Amino acid sequence: MRTLCFLVAVSLCRAACGQTTYDVVVYGGTSAGVTAAIQTARMGKTAILIEPGRHVGGLTSGGLGATDIGNKQAIGGMAREFYARVRKHYDRPEAWKHQTLAEYRKVRSTLVDDETMWGFEPRVAEQILLEMLAEAKVPVVRGQRLDLARGVKKQGPRIVAIVMESGREFRGRMFIDATYEGDLMAKAGVSYMVGREPNARFGETLNGVQVARAVHHQFTKPVDPFVRPGDPASGLLPGVHAGPPGEDGQGDRRVQAYCFRMCTTDAPENRRPWPKPADYDPLRYELVLRNCEAGDLRIPWSPTGMPNRKTDTNNNFAISTDNIGMNYDYPEGDYATRERILKEHETYQKGLMWTLANHPRVHEQVRRQFQTWALAKDEFTDNDNWPHQLYVREARRMVSDYVMTELDCTGKRVAPDPVGLGAYGMDSHHTQRYVDANGHARNEGDVQVGGFSPYPISYRSIVPKASECTNLLVPVCLSATHISYGSIRMEPVFMILGQSSATAAVEAIQADCDVQKIDYAGLRKRLLDDKQVLRWTGPRRSPVAGVDPKKLPGIVVDDSEAKLTGSWSSSTAMGPFVGSGYLHDGNEGKGSKSARFEVKLPGPGQYEVRLSYSASSNRATNVAVTVYDAEGSHAVKVNQKLKPPIDSLLVRLGVFRFAADQPGVVSISNDGTNDHVIVDAVQFLPFSAGAILRSSSTRSSSPKNRRRRRNLPRQSKARSGTTPRPVAATTSAPPENYGN
Repeated sequence: MRTLCFLVAVSLCRAACGQTTYDVVVYGGTSAGVTAAIQTARMGKTAILIEPGRHVGGLTSGGLGATDIGNKQAIGGMAREFYARVRKHYDRPEAWKHQTLAEYRKVRSTLVDDETMWGFEPRVAEQILLEMLAEAKVPVVRGQRLDLARGVKKQGPRIVAIVMESGREFRGRMFIDATYEGDLMAKAGVSYMVGREPNARFGETLNGVQVARAVHHQFTKPVDPFVRPGDPASGLLPGVHAGPPGEDGQGDRRVQAYCFRMCTTDAPENRRPWPKPADYDPLRYELVLRNCEAGDLRIPWSPTGMPNRKTDTNNNFAISTDNIGMNYDYPEGDYATRERILKEHETYQKGLMWTLANHPRVHEQVRRQFQTWALAKDEFTDNDNWPHQLYVREARRMVSDYVMTELDCTGKRVAPDPVGLGAYGMDSHHTQRYVDANGHARNEGDVQVGGFSPYPISYRSIVPKASECTNLLVPVCLSATHISYGSIRMEPVFMILGQSSATAAVEAIQADCDVQKIDYAGLRKRLLDDKQVLRWTGPRRSPVAGVDPKKLPGIVVDDSEAKLTGSWSSSTAMGPFVGSGYLHDGNEGKGSKSARFEVKLPGPGQYEVRLSYSASSNRATNVAVTVYDAEGSHAVKVNQKLKPPIDSLLVRLGVFRFAADQPGVVSISNDGTNDHVIVDAVQFLPFSAGAILRSSSTRSSSPKNRRRRRNLPRQSKARSGTTPRPVAATTSAPPENYGN
């Protein structure tokens, strides 16, 4: 009786002190946090949403209005409900002030369909999310940041309360960390990773340092990175880092670049000029000015049209809105460190926009673009029209019992306990800008690989190890490697995982068990009842496995080892191919792109040289290939629409004689080509009957191939590529070019 009276007294005291115990405490007002709090309330439990800043919605309301969809049919539940509400908002004529819905659909038809709309203004997104929270009667607390020193109270592996810097305490039965940074997760003692894992750790190919693959958003002209051109002793320009980039596939602590997703407009009545920062430093923009003067006249940003003649503006090309390499201390930094980094990003980006719009060293056609577009006056009105959310593309990532990897994305491994689907390509932005071997500025870290079907995200990837915490779910900083997180980290997926996290939290409350021990069958049923999509039933794109170059005879040089000129895009859409993918020119920039394959040969003599490419109906018929041997250069034209005759992978360029100490060199150019040019691999085979037979071992046993042996290719001075017999054209796929 005395114990009961004590518990009643404690309960009354807590109520009087505002210490209500909630069923679910959600920390972080991102889109995931919003859906988690609403789902809790819809399931009849009490929830509170705590947002450290002033706004809810994270990037969804912070400028990222061009939704990174991947595949619309993979998005269900409350996420689809949100995009349906966006469509209903814009169905109202009064929602349009600077254009009409019909006019917008002509510009961005892919973002509007019959029931949903995937492009929107930032203020509209926040308005809709607030309406949804109000309908669910979820209390929202703003301006409360977790105390990073003493903010998590635990009893054994369970969190009992979290404490804010203000001293305010929030008690709960279950907790959800929906922040981009993962502070609650980390302070609760949960394992996590920052940076890039080495490829070898999880059997991946796209993780770690990616020098060879860094072909997107890259310098296309030689740009001197030193304060005094040509003088390394003068130091490096701001934004360029000293030291080598590291070995390909090697892990490091570097984090892909952040930026602000600006909302701009070309409507004169709604524009405000680019502000010049008070602490503007001209030297900070010397590199972009030198890049302009070197002849790179590409418009260095990527604006996507939003309603009312606005944009969601993203990074693009060599030097743009991404503040490369300036965020390494952000994920684990304290609030002062993060604020410093945030302000530095804001100053850099504002100064960049002002420079591109006003500096006389910027080419006129580039300046004109940045004078036509400017910040929208009616967006972010409480923040000087600047986005209130920094685009934290990745920070901490939990390490739990199931780590999502590249293998999950490509379908080589399938999680048996899905709580949502990922559908976007694996997309990492650059992580560093360094000085290459030629003394020029170079970017590293960008990876853009797609071509796979929607894939399941494991329930175990959003819950910690049971030994670390038993009543916490993490839908944003979930357990995933750097490269797989590059696919998962999309706002619709965060909404999906936020809703699924809350559903699991309520299931655990009702079963009075740890989140690791809930009945998955029951969770799955409820998720499906709430219209979540857990299994992909649409057309399936089987992942194309690359041919291991080490298993091919002779000497094989993959595209990852080629010296590239111009901006090439990587893909895995069409097979077969050598290695982990191939490059294509996007059928753009004709005459400005080339690839040079060079390798040390084991000795002088004759070598049969072969070229690898994946055939398709959208390939060029006149690809210019040049082989350099002891006799000089030899031009070969290759029709890449036709399937290669050797294992559907390789075409014979001819037999060439190489002198002692002479490297094998093959170059490919897109000059004068009439469609997409593919760059994959080059093979050098010592020219002898034995070598030729071994290289064709898969065909050597049949009578037909025994006849073929008697007709081995003659050593000839003719330098023409083999013309394969015509085959039915394969279905072409659009080149992948992500960049979220």
